[in-house]
Amino acid sequence: TVEFFSHISFHQVSSTDILCHMMPFYSYDVPHTCGPDPKICCQFDFKRLPGGRISCPWRVPPEAIHEGNVQHRRVWMLLDQYRKKSKLYRTKVVLAPLGDDFRYHEGSEWDQQFHNYQRLFDYMNSHPELHVKAQFGTLSDYFDALHKAAGLDYPSGKPSFFPILSGDFFTYADRDDHYWSGYFTSRPFYKRLNRVLESNLRAAEILYSMALVHSRQSNIIKVFPSIENYKLLTEARRNLGLFQHHDALTGTSKDWVVVDYGTRLFHSIMNLKRVISDSAHFLILKDKNSYMYNPSTAFLQMDDVQPSQDALPRKTIIKLGMQPRILVIYNPAEQDRATVISVYVNTPKVKIYTATGQPVEAQVSAVWEDATTVSHDAFQVSFLVQLPPLSLGFYHLVELSGTETHLTDYNIYLNGRDGLSMKSSSIFKVEKVQNSAGSISIENPSMNIMFSVSSGLMEKVKTKEDNKVHQVKVEFMWYGTTSNRDKSGAYLFLPDGEAKPYVAVEPPVVRVTHGSIFSEVTSIYHHFTHTLRLYKVQGLDGQSLEISNIVDIRGEFNREIAMRIASDVNSQNRFYTDLNGFQIQPRRTMSKLPLQANFYPLTTMAYIQDDSVRLTLHSAQSLGVASLKSGQLEVIMDRRLMQDDNRGLGQGIQDNKITANLFRVLLERRNGVDEEENTKPISYPSILSHITSLYLNHPLIPMVVNAQHKDTALTAFSPLVSSMPCDMHVVNLRTIQSKVGSGPSDEAALILHRMGFDCRFSNKNIGLFCSTTQGKILVQKMFKDLKVQTLHPVSLTLMHLKQDSSNLDEIQLSSMEISTFRIQLR
Repeated sequence: TVEFFSHISFHQVSSTDILCHMMPFYSYDVPHTCGPDPKICCQFDFKRLPGGRISCPWRVPPEAIHEGNVQHRRVWMLLDQYRKKSKLYRTKVVLAPLGDDFRYHEGSEWDQQFHNYQRLFDYMNSHPELHVKAQFGTLSDYFDALHKAAGLDYPSGKPSFFPILSGDFFTYADRDDHYWSGYFTSRPFYKRLNRVLESNLRAAEILYSMALVHSRQSNIIKVFPSIENYKLLTEARRNLGLFQHHDALTGTSKDWVVVDYGTRLFHSIMNLKRVISDSAHFLILKDKNSYMYNPSTAFLQMDDVQPSQDALPRKTIIKLGMQPRILVIYNPAEQDRATVISVYVNTPKVKIYTATGQPVEAQVSAVWEDATTVSHDAFQVSFLVQLPPLSLGFYHLVELSGTETHLTDYNIYLNGRDGLSMKSSSIFKVEKVQNSAGSISIENPSMNIMFSVSSGLMEKVKTKEDNKVHQVKVEFMWYGTTSNRDKSGAYLFLPDGEAKPYVAVEPPVVRVTHGSIFSEVTSIYHHFTHTLRLYKVQGLDGQSLEISNIVDIRGEFNREIAMRIASDVNSQNRFYTDLNGFQIQPRRTMSKLPLQANFYPLTTMAYIQDDSVRLTLHSAQSLGVASLKSGQLEVIMDRRLMQDDNRGLGQGIQDNKITANLFRVLLERRNGVDEEENTKPISYPSILSHITSLYLNHPLIPMVVNAQHKDTALTAFSPLVSSMPCDMHVVNLRTIQSKVGSGPSDEAALILHRMGFDCRFSNKNIGLFCSTTQGKILVQKMFKDLKVQTLHPVSLTLMHLKQDSSNLDEIQLSSMEISTFRIQLR
């Protein structure tokens, strides 16, 4: 059957099951929706009448319906198709959509379709011997008729009349081996830009909502740019929403359309940074009455600047002197957070102090202009910051002569590249290693990572908790495209067989950084720069490895580049991917299917596991992922394809950019295994995994106070009484638009998600500053210095009040539930 109930995997009950209809033929256009024969169905697409702009490719044109032909072949031809289609369904109710992309642009088509079909329907309905009732209708009309025919509207009616399915329908193929797994990765630069906008929008919404309430509280709402910034928020919401279109985020638009999308994302990111800056400026002022809005001179300058819609952001260099510069840092997470932050300064002689004057340990690293050249103008300073949830804190940076800073040491392995010049550094200790038969290793309190000297890529991980060595190799691979007529394109992934190892034209330069805050290994290849960083801190940042890749395949021809993690995890043919960052879907690699059929979308995480360990790859951008062999996870990082794949785009993908990909790899020990887990339709991340993903996708936002405002009295801003429960995520706190005009109202939408987690993973000594509360939140104990005036539960869209919409004192969420509330703060 192609009608079924879709069941949510994590729900025990069927009350939320959704009745679904699936079109059974090749396409949703008119030739493929009336029945199984497109040659006949096309004759009933009356936009294709002779003399029009389009015709039937089967070379039999439609005929206008009139009294002379309606009672002969025309009705019988159409009715025969309807009857044949009905055999595929469990009831005699048939849906025949009448449309396509780019249709009903002109009034003439409405007349052509309506009048001709109405003549057919009139004839059918006036002849009882045909045993048919045909009419125009909406989707609601169709499902109402289906409910009635299936007896679902009666007490005796049982949903089991239709099958019940859970899961999803990935990976889609419309014909032959043409699996649509290419678009999971196509144009990854913009997939990443989408996530940056999403993160900045959430951060701006929350800060703006807080600033708006406090400006009203301080009676300076007329000074704060509430209306101007609300318009910027509204535009950013629309641009982010627009980019979720099925030809935008997918990377399946024409080049000039991509530029338009990118420009919209880019402008909104810049505007949101302004909203964040304006809101933070007001919130950290000790004397709120001294607030002055000056759009020409920003009080706070952002940490990075993106030059254009298709360029990577560049870090701002903070100019230090004897007078302290104030670094303001925003924590957009709803938990207390201890995280390493890095900024660029103009001197290695830097000292960091907290707001209370306590010195902070810092690491000063080189900024590299190329593989072997150190910049003399910029230095990276990294230190551990601790911030309350949703808070703004600040640190003082000052240049002090003779300051004892922790300078990083470098080993550079040239791997026989004698012709490569290396300039010495007067500040950093840089040791040049021409050839080495040994190995490279870096470590922190949780693990020790071993690398190959020749490739600079990870080979083993030793976890210190249990003293076990795990084989975890990073490899890079190439996919080509098939030699058949139909080749890979924006939508389709049609490889020429299994991936081939990336073979470097010349050996990579491998640069090893040894520091007190982090150590890292960077491998510079022709097509990518791969960096694996390990933070040397206790707590959450030190529990996982950070991988960043800068990929450039602009000179390639029909190739796709992949990163593979090959481990000794005995995962066999099972792995797990997320669905839109909301739930986890078990997957099975099937050897009977083509390679491209075993790729799935990766939005935020994918993992493999066996009885003792789980290996999770967290991603800061959407890509295609597979586990083609036991112990493997691989992601396609970019694809360059020279031809169209005949799915409507009309071009290949040749507008590749230098693209940044960011990941975290988390290795967790499993405590207890459910023997039935391999047969369950659902799996859950650990609490540690959830928060690792949260921190990856919602990083700290550093800003520096403009030097001319160095004497302004500031105070930290911390809106929550304490951390939210570990399994509770603030999806948003978004100010609702006023009913009059385009400005803000005095209400906000509080959207909460209680994340489901696997409690068989230990939460001890992993650096979490939160606990779980069985999904309960006491409303009046959420906010500091603010009172919750009203809190009403509403539908997710805010359109409808819930039946019990009384003012709440306590929020109670079930696991996996997302709830929206209208909240008014005073």
